Amino acid sequence: MPSPVVSPTPAAAAPQPLWSRLLPHLLAVAFLLVLAVLYFSPIVFGGKTLSQHDIVQFNGGAREALLFRETTGQEALWTNSMFSGMPTYLISTRFPGDLTVYLTNIFTFGLPPIVANLFAALFCGYLLFAALGMRPLVALVGAIAIGFTSYNLIILAAGHNSKSYALAYAPLVLAGLLVTFRRNWLVGGVLFALGLTMNIRANHLQITYYLLLLVLVFGVVELIFALREKRLPEFLRNTAVLAVGALLAVGVSFGRLYTTAEYGKYSIRGKSELKTPAPAQPGQPAAAPAEEGGSGLDHDYAFSYSYGIGETLTLLIPNYYGGASTSKLAADSNTGKALSGMVDPAQLDQYLAGMPTYWGDQPITSGPVYVGAVVVLLFVLGVFVADRRTRTWLLAATLFSIVLAWGKNFASFNDLMFDFFPGYNKFRAVSMALTIAQLAMPLLAVLALARVLRARPAATAAPLVAGLPVAQKDTPEVAGLRRHLLMAVGITAGLCLLALVFSLGSDFAGPVDSQLPQGFPLDALRQDRAALLRNDVFRSIFFIVATAGVLWFYLSRKLSLTLAASLVGLLVLADLWTADKRYLGENNFTNQTITAQFAPTKADEYILADKTLHYRVLNLANPFNDAQTSYLHKSIGGYHGAKLRRYQELIERQISPEMQQLFQDLSTNGQVGNPRVLNMLNARYFISPPQQNGEVQPIRNPGALGNAWFVSKVQPVQNPDQEMAALSTFDPATTAVIDVSKFPQATTSYVPGGSTIQLTSYSPNELKYTANATQNELAVFSEIYYADGWNAYLDGQQVPHLRADYVLRALPVRAGQHTIEFKFEPKEYRLGNIISMVSSVLLFLVIIGGVVFALRRNAAPAAAAPADNDDLLAA
Repeated sequence: MPSPVVSPTPAAAAPQPLWSRLLPHLLAVAFLLVLAVLYFSPIVFGGKTLSQHDIVQFNGGAREALLFRETTGQEALWTNSMFSGMPTYLISTRFPGDLTVYLTNIFTFGLPPIVANLFAALFCGYLLFAALGMRPLVALVGAIAIGFTSYNLIILAAGHNSKSYALAYAPLVLAGLLVTFRRNWLVGGVLFALGLTMNIRANHLQITYYLLLLVLVFGVVELIFALREKRLPEFLRNTAVLAVGALLAVGVSFGRLYTTAEYGKYSIRGKSELKTPAPAQPGQPAAAPAEEGGSGLDHDYAFSYSYGIGETLTLLIPNYYGGASTSKLAADSNTGKALSGMVDPAQLDQYLAGMPTYWGDQPITSGPVYVGAVVVLLFVLGVFVADRRTRTWLLAATLFSIVLAWGKNFASFNDLMFDFFPGYNKFRAVSMALTIAQLAMPLLAVLALARVLRARPAATAAPLVAGLPVAQKDTPEVAGLRRHLLMAVGITAGLCLLALVFSLGSDFAGPVDSQLPQGFPLDALRQDRAALLRNDVFRSIFFIVATAGVLWFYLSRKLSLTLAASLVGLLVLADLWTADKRYLGENNFTNQTITAQFAPTKADEYILADKTLHYRVLNLANPFNDAQTSYLHKSIGGYHGAKLRRYQELIERQISPEMQQLFQDLSTNGQVGNPRVLNMLNARYFISPPQQNGEVQPIRNPGALGNAWFVSKVQPVQNPDQEMAALSTFDPATTAVIDVSKFPQATTSYVPGGSTIQLTSYSPNELKYTANATQNELAVFSEIYYADGWNAYLDGQQVPHLRADYVLRALPVRAGQHTIEFKFEPKEYRLGNIISMVSSVLLFLVIIGGVVFALRRNAAPAAAAPADNDDLLAA
């Protein structure tokens, strides 16, 4: 009888050379680089730029700060370019103590802006899946799925670059989170600290907030399983590691966070001091008032961009609700045919380029959140085949984000979140909560793909009977995967078909329809909306069936692993790339330079000829949602999502009514009248709205009070409501309205004399005046009062100053000749830079230590392990 065969003991596997291990990853990253360059080839090869509305506005609002940095090498922490003056913390402020700025080039390869944004998202997506031990090819599929999610490209088209970077670094945070809890707590902690550092320094706190909600859901699920499995000490250790990483990340951006938090108390996200609501005004700018005496944004304002419940299907069918607010329709569309007899044929194509195809509830949208039909299929498959902890976390997070995005459409839950969940009422556009889903869904989808690709055993020679091969039966594992794949196809394709069936009873009418001109072929437009939905239903079904077919043939041993993974990757890319081009395509690129975008009009040139040191301009066309004027002038208006609350209240209750009166006065007698508040804001010039010929006219305001003046009396008031009301009747040239409950030291009367005061030196951070006071006086300065940073100096000695006229500064001046200085010296900026520098050094030491540890660990001989080590979380 033959002796039994004894399997040899596995020998220690010789480590592969470092270059051999790195080469597949380098090739994968090179492929991602090519994809980013190809998508934005007009920028890389054509010398064009992306036409981004918000970046144009940024260039206008940040112009003064950027010029000051360029000419002096210092930071302008304050700017008068917008809203008569505000901190630059959320506009353009650099923190020299943050040394991680040098890490940006590692994640962007020094690519041009916009190209760098997309590449960073792809690169960090790849790092996420590579860190989980997946094959480079599978990690590549994951990178494409995360990087090309439609929202990533839509926000780039709009100019939300900081939001784009914050999303780009989010996968690195998830990599650190998962590696800490599932592989190695030391390496994971380093990845988490690095990822969160880059995410926070991108300076879009709403994205960071949603990312931390995703981490919170993970923590709750892990804690539950840790308690069940008696792994609480391990859970606490890992949590402590992440807490240290989070402290480092916060420390690196401490200056940025500290100044933002301090400014938040005074911005529209802070608490209002007014008790009476603002009266509605015709043409009032889009405002974000707090509820009476409350903190945070107004409820209706925060929920104005709520995703429709039915609109959630855009995750699977991009044109389920018509796509973007306006889309281009073809000349042979129903609308094109109907308009062909109504519009000049030469203008038809241009007219069809802006058709209101969107018929959902949001006031405006640049496009849907589309994660891809392939990703949704694999996500559903992941719900069946991933390990319980992982699928529970990612499914719960996805559902949570969808419900949050519904906003006012699911008020019973979201009102509770808004009222009670810490920090939630500080953010608007709750539809952005779907960024949680666009991270969670591709992650679970790629885990499901890895699970399928590791299931099939290595091919063996088929047994022969009578010289003929015999079909091999599936293993139980493969049979289970086949069954779950069919279930996933049934669910996703079934949803598409149900959407098609339900659409048969829809009239495709949207809120925008009531705004269309009389005679517009509305029925034809609604037919085109239906066609857009139907086409995308069949489009999604094609990608679902094609992906399922690839996986089915792989499980049937008809395709190799490499070919199957490559085909799925190509399907994901084709699905997302073609959808993305609808929202960021060739029409979004321009040859126009920044200088051309802000070319001065004749009115601007007339105003710029006035070389007076410092005055303000009000563009009457659309002053509070436009930073074009800020590029060339110091503007009463501007464009920013977090202006000072007191200034917003001044706009609503004083400036807007004065503008209405201005329009009336100019139309009746061609005179400016007496706009009290605009006079005290030193609005020397108004720019008229465009005339019929498109021209705008400069209008000199003779009542502008200049940079500073002495008043003869103080009108004391007892609270902010009285202070605001007094501005409707007072004479700012002679009277200062002061809330004596806040500034009891204010003297109530002064004897008028021949005193003078004049601005002699101007820079964003420092203003100098000379004053000749014949007696004790009260000077009012046409500068925005901001207690946290502005210090007053009289003859070199720091002295307290007051707030007058609700938003301005005032200073008692004793008799004599004096030099008066106002310097912006926020302590948060100084302290923030110190802490940022210390934290940056510590972070670099942690990163270096983590890299050394990882290299030594990989170089050490290891016991033989299964060749396939990916799919760590879906085992």
